Amino acid sequence: MTAQEPATRRRTRGPNDPDRRNRIARAAITLIAERGINALTHRAVAAKAGVPLGSTTYHFATLDDLIASALDEAARRNVAALREWDAALPTDVDLATALAELVLDSVTRERANTIAEYNLYALALQRPSLRGAAVAWDDALAELFVARTDPLTGRLVATLTCGLMMQAVLGEAPPRREDVEALYRRALG
Repeated sequence: MTAQEPATRRRTRGPNDPDRRNRIARAAITLIAERGINALTHRAVAAKAGVPLGSTTYHFATLDDLIASALDEAARRNVAALREWDAALPTDVDLATALAELVLDSVTRERANTIAEYNLYALALQRPSLRGAAVAWDDALAELFVARTDPLTGRLVATLTCGLMMQAVLGEAPPRREDVEALYRRALG
């Protein structure tokens, strides 16, 4: 050390992690999918995200803050996936069939994620601070279907989709494809 250098060296911060907040929110969704909403703690989310406990409490002072962020992330992710699904549909698609496949895929192959999303969505009934995100999620879903139908039918199809998924994940077995398709045919009729 020379006389020009300071006696103490300033410690530099480790690698920057600009996605840490979002990663913690995604970890909360994964934790809810795997173990349920009651398993959600700062400590469990920190472990799932691979971050120090202090990171979760720094970004989310309360569990409600974490839940709100997880709901926003789940809604964003779900709406993005639906827009991708919609963009991939051929122009001459049989919409009732495509929607039935979407619902059945969501409640079978994607069942854990669907349950996690509905756990977060249902919390908005008890926590007014979450209602804006839940309503925005509903509106985004309706907007997607309105673009393929008309405003009233689009909202009807969005509501039917949410109801079918909720009922299906509550039940032991997924609904029959023919029954789901028949409901969509009536709604789109």
